[in-house]
Amino acid sequence: MKVYFSPFSPYVRKVMMVAAETGQTVEKLDSAASPIQRDQTIVAKNPTGKVPTAILDDGSALYDSRVITRWLDAQHDGPRMYPDGDALWTVLRREAVADGLLDAALLARYETAMRPAEMLWQEWLTGQMDKIESSLDQMESEAAGFQGVDAGLIAIACALGYLDFRFPDHDWRTGRPALSGWFGDFSKRASMQDTRPD
Repeated sequence: MKVYFSPFSPYVRKVMMVAAETGQTVEKLDSAASPIQRDQTIVAKNPTGKVPTAILDDGSALYDSRVITRWLDAQHDGPRMYPDGDALWTVLRREAVADGLLDAALLARYETAMRPAEMLWQEWLTGQMDKIESSLDQMESEAAGFQGVDAGLIAIACALGYLDFRFPDHDWRTGRPALSGWFGDFSKRASMQDTRPD
C-alpha cells in the first residue's frame, strides 16, 4: 500500500500506527494537502483531496483513515485492531469520539491559523473547543478501562497527541488523571514514538 502522507496529519498517523502495530509497511507518497490549495494529485484519486488517501497495488484508492485502517486490519494474521463480536462496537465508538475531537480541533486550528484575524469567528471557535472538552471528558470516564491496543485506542492517542502538538497551551490533562496517565504510558509504544509529528 502507498499513502499520500503528511507528517502533521493525525489521521495519517492513525494509519501509520495501525500498519506498525500489525507489522505492515506503508510507502509514503509526498503530498501538499490543504483546505485552500488542493493537491490535484490527491484529488485525482480522492475527490475530497484529503490525506490519508491510500493507493492499492491494483491502482484503486481507499479513503478516509477509518476505511484504510480497516483494510490494513484485514491484511494480517495477528491480533485484530477491530475485534470480532460485541467488543467491536466499543472500538468503533471510541474511534468515532476521537475522530470527532480531531474534526473539531482541525476546524479550530484552521480558524486561528488560516483565517485572517479580522475575520475570526469567536463563537465558532468556542463551539469547536467545547466539542473538544466534552470529548475529553468522555475519554476520561472510560480511561480506567483502556487496555492493550486497538483502533479505538490508537485514534484516541492520535487525538491527544494532536492537541499536544497544535494546542500546546491547552491544558487537557488537569482534572483528567486517568486519561493523562494512560496517554503517558501508551505514548511509550514504538508506534507512537515513530510517528511523532515533530
